[in-house]
Amino acid sequence: MCTLFLKLQLFKTLLMGQGLSALICGTAVTSQYLASVYYLNTPMLQSFINYTLLGITYTIALIFRRGDGNILQILKTKWWKYLLLGLTDVEANYAVVKAYQYTTLTSIQLLDCFIIPVLMILSWFFLKTRYRIIHYVAVCLCLAGVGAMVGADILAGQDQGSSSDILLGDGLVLVSATLYAISNMCQEYTVKNLSRVEFLGMVGLFGSIISAIQLGILEHNEVSKIQWTWEIALILAGYALCMYGFYSFMPVVIKMSSATAVNLSLLTGDLFSLFCGLFLFQYTFSGLYIVSLVVILVGFIMFNTVPTLNRALAPASDEEGCDNHAAEFDNDSTQGCVDEITCAQAEQDQIKSQVNQRQSSCVVINSVKM
Repeated sequence: MCTLFLKLQLFKTLLMGQGLSALICGTAVTSQYLASVYYLNTPMLQSFINYTLLGITYTIALIFRRGDGNILQILKTKWWKYLLLGLTDVEANYAVVKAYQYTTLTSIQLLDCFIIPVLMILSWFFLKTRYRIIHYVAVCLCLAGVGAMVGADILAGQDQGSSSDILLGDGLVLVSATLYAISNMCQEYTVKNLSRVEFLGMVGLFGSIISAIQLGILEHNEVSKIQWTWEIALILAGYALCMYGFYSFMPVVIKMSSATAVNLSLLTGDLFSLFCGLFLFQYTFSGLYIVSLVVILVGFIMFNTVPTLNRALAPASDEEGCDNHAAEFDNDSTQGCVDEITCAQAEQDQIKSQVNQRQSSCVVINSVKM
């Protein structure tokens, strides 16, 4: 039963992780359509729509909450934390989209993987996550899969993007990866120790405010020049729904596994986009894409086969409350096994007790006979 439970948990995590990759693929395809077909390059507008949708649903849910989880209590004690988190998330999205104007797709695919080692380092120090050798091997395997994907792009001649200022573009990708790692680490801490609704509500609130200000400063000319048609509106709506779904379900998968595991599963998102490009943008197919997909999935399964350990953090103060609790272990994936082992040990102890009682009775009877 314990083995079956772990297999089902792993399969569920794998399936949901690939669902997130499919949503990322949807955002990439719709963005490319807007840029290549309709010459619409408004990343802040797209981000603003996403954060607004998050605010409409999750921030309003916080408004109607009662008790300590109410939005007024959250803003009173932790507003500056979520302000920094919202700023980090907005700028991470903006930097990676801006990088496409200066560097190539190959560079972005390679350097974007920088988020994984940064996230592992941040999780080690701040979340007290302890990795094992198999986890490092799995990460290396996933990165090798990305290398195979980039190699297939080069062989197929699909090194898209600009090369006007490669150094600036590569720097933007590294900045974006670092900011994403910080955002994902904070997300893992929040959803495992506080709540998913609180994280999404606060990111929606501050993200919409920050992106609206940045939209008015940087993209007001581009937005005013848009020739609105139903096709553009439909593609923008498709992008917004994919991004909204990604933000809504990513905390669920992170709570089941970890932010590092989720980012490993997202490495297949570029592959899904390439497969869609075979039909939509006439990309050239390469067998290395299949090899890359298999290698990344194998590495992801290896990473999730053995759970990571988390050392408990002591609360810093009474005011922080549950904001300072850290997960001791990945209870969602191991609690079933722990219960089963406990029951088995109880049964063994009961059997031993019965045997000892029988042995004592035999000794008494033999003493009486003598």
